[in-house]
Amino acid sequence: MKAVIKFLKKETVFSIAIIMAVVSAFFVPPSAKYIDYLDFKVLTLLFNLMLIVAGIKEQWIFRRIAEKLTLNAKSSKPLELILVLLPFFSSMVITNDVALITFVPFALALLNGVGLQKRIIRTLVLQTIAANLGSMLTPIGNPQNLYLYTKSGMSMGDFFLLMLPLSLVALAALIIVVLVGKKEEIKLSFDKPNYEIDKKKLIILAVLFVICLGTVFRLSFDPWYISFGIVLVVGLVFFRNLFKEVDYFLLGTFIGFFIFIGNMQQIPAVTKVIESLLSGQEMVVSFGMSQVISNVPAAMLLSGFTDNTKALLMGVNIGGLGTLIASLASLISYKFYAVTEDSKKGKYLLIFTAWNVLFIVIMFVAYWLLKGVF
Repeated sequence: MKAVIKFLKKETVFSIAIIMAVVSAFFVPPSAKYIDYLDFKVLTLLFNLMLIVAGIKEQWIFRRIAEKLTLNAKSSKPLELILVLLPFFSSMVITNDVALITFVPFALALLNGVGLQKRIIRTLVLQTIAANLGSMLTPIGNPQNLYLYTKSGMSMGDFFLLMLPLSLVALAALIIVVLVGKKEEIKLSFDKPNYEIDKKKLIILAVLFVICLGTVFRLSFDPWYISFGIVLVVGLVFFRNLFKEVDYFLLGTFIGFFIFIGNMQQIPAVTKVIESLLSGQEMVVSFGMSQVISNVPAAMLLSGFTDNTKALLMGVNIGGLGTLIASLASLISYKFYAVTEDSKKGKYLLIFTAWNVLFIVIMFVAYWLLKGVF
């Protein structure tokens, strides 16, 4: 029983998705139609990207970049700015989760090393906000973007133009809040790296990444099974160890929600009620639902009952701000901090909430002022 409870706590969203799928099956009995519910392009693209990004992370390339960028920082402000902007920009390519897994431990070690322990919580919280907001600019920045972009058939240009204004506002706000306040002089140095970059593997991973981008943006290697087949074969030959790094529970979560949504769409009364509640309120509803069940399942659940993808994109991306579970990526930073010596979890949550509320206000004001642009 303890093992079950532990699993449910660790994989809560996955468990909810499977439970919802099973319950919905009592109303719409399993049949061959269930296969049609599954979006194999989204599932295989998620698999491909998780495998490739795990390989890139294994090569320490982003850690090396971070070290080179921070080495010349002479005071606390430019150092903090670099630490915050690293996840902002990298999340656009390697996803918000991986950006935080990569740069939060780096920030912790760096700030401890230069005696800036009192700035750790603030920096980690801003890194988390930066990763969640930076990832909204690209279809591959986070799972909800990949799903909504693929489902909607939106063009690459339309997606970038839609998300660019809010991304620029987020960038400007992050720079301002980091630079406000006093600075402290510091002196940085790094030990000689004890890791090596395998250039051959890095080149292979880069090629695979380009192939996946071709499928994502519908430029080449489409339909989905072409890029999936290439990544699978090359992965089995060169990167067998990376298959264990793939988040199969995330894939299972998507499958669970696909089945639940597909079944609910077969019940006219349910569809009619949800569509009437959503109509004209997609942005607000998706933001609110993200606070309770996180933004990935919110995007998936609501997308089955509205065609207003633009409002959903805005709602679930801004919805990554707020509660600790609004974006599950936020839990990554918290867990890294919580296990550090002398961690102050209550203080972290208080500061996390305060900064998130501020950025929610900023992003909502920007959204309403720029609404005509979208």
